[in-house]
Parts: sequence; structure tokens; C-alpha cells
Amino acid sequence: MTNKTIITVAPTGAWPKKKDNPNVPMTPQEIAEDVTECYKAGAAICHLHMRDDEGNGTMDKIKFEETVSLIKEKCPEIIINCTTSGDITSTDETRQAHLKSIRPEMASYDCGSMNWMHSGLFINHPKFLEQLGMTMQEYEVKPEIEIFDAGMIYNSMYYIKKGVLKTPCHYQFVLGAAGGSTATIENLVYLKGLIPEGSTWGALGIGKQHVPIMLATVAMGGHLRVGMEDNVMWNTGELAESNAQLVKRAADIVRISGNEVATPEDARKILNITRKCTFSK
Repeated sequence: MTNKTIITVAPTGAWPKKKDNPNVPMTPQEIAEDVTECYKAGAAICHLHMRDDEGNGTMDKIKFEETVSLIKEKCPEIIINCTTSGDITSTDETRQAHLKSIRPEMASYDCGSMNWMHSGLFINHPKFLEQLGMTMQEYEVKPEIEIFDAGMIYNSMYYIKKGVLKTPCHYQFVLGAAGGSTATIENLVYLKGLIPEGSTWGALGIGKQHVPIMLATVAMGGHLRVGMEDNVMWNTGELAESNAQLVKRAADIVRISGNEVATPEDARKILNITRKCTFSK
């Protein structure tokens, strides 16, 4: 039986700007149009970050609401996955506020703290992680447990035992972030071997390791994340023309491997998501 591989697009992130690649979408309108093209190219999930009017990462609930509403108008089937860590200066409350108003199908759950880009602290303290886990349960939001190093997997196991996280869990290995595990196939194999049995998982490599980690992930049976949050380049010395271009390459790799590209409905079944985000303004 052919396997189905989920492609998530992360179109914006909190850091890349137009100076890095003029095709990075920044405004709600740009993000919604970009996500629509990515959906047509094969993305089942969109992982959303917001930018303020100066182009910096923000957890502004209004920006999330405007963007999600526009996306749902243009491609109502795609799964909405909102970050909870789009601004390292935001408060525990502002990191969760949009989950309560939008009720996306998924949201990021960064399962530990780290030195971020060697220039600041990415804080996910125990009290916040417990609050976030319970907020996600209350509003029926599936946690995307983002893993930057092995310790975060062990943290997740603790929160599973406490009832803060519900199984089956979905893990996203983020490899190549400064301060986290490097983007090597050896690290990917090691991390994948630590997660609880019955979990689903995906992986990404930041920057130049983007394609090698994508190829290894497909070979190992995982799901994919692509997009300009993680990599603004198409090839060495060549900027990506669009996020849809990156999604199409991922879809081609999935098909060449003998798998099928998962539709949003397939992804809901694979990830045990039982409802759709129906938010509209």
C-alpha cells in the first residue's frame, strides 16, 4: 500500500525579510495568497508566523485573525497550524491568545528552552508549557511538538506522564538552528529513535541542509516541512522564487520515492485531527 506524506509549508517565520529574499510574504494578504498557491502545489498544512508593520516577528492576535480569515476564504481545506513562539519578547498570555480566538487545528509546542541564534534566550519554562498544553486541550488544538535537541523529547515524555500532552503525539524535528542540534542524518536517526511508539513525526533542515534532511526524512517514513521560514534559497547562490516552488519540489520528491502527497483530509486522519478550523472574521 502506498504511504502518504504530509507536506507542511512554513512561508514566513519570524526572521527572514525582503532583504534576504524579496519573495518572503510579510503581510496578511501576501501570506494568504502565498499559502493558497502552496496548497495548490501540494501543501496540506500551513505553519503561520506573523509580522508587524516593520516586518518583525509578532504574536499580535489581530494579525493572526486577519491572516487566517483570508486563508480560509481562499483555501478552506488547508490545515491551519499557528506558531506560539513568533516573538521572543512576547508574554505567556500573548503566545496563547490567538489559539483561543481562532482555534486552529494545530499549533507549535516548543518543548524546552535554548540559546536562540547565540544572541538571545528562547524561553519555554515549565509553567508556560503546562499552561500551553492545557490551553491546547481545552480548545482542541493538536500540539506540533517542536524538537531542537534530544532533551526536549525527554521533556515531552514528562508532560505526557503528567497529562499535559495527549498521545498519540506529533513531533517536528527542527535541525540546524543555532543553539540546537545540527542538521545531520545521524542526528535525525537518533532523535527519531527516541520518540514514543505510535507517534507521528516530520523533520526539516535549516539552510543548506534543507534538501538532504528532506530526502532522509522521506526515506525514513517521516513527513516534510518546507518554506522560507527555514530556507530562502532554491539552490546555492539562487534565491527561491516562491514558497510554492519549494512545495512543488517536495511533492516531486515524495512521488519519486513511491509515496503519495497527503491531502489535508489525509493529514487529518494521519494526525488524528477530528475537526476543522472554521474561523472567519
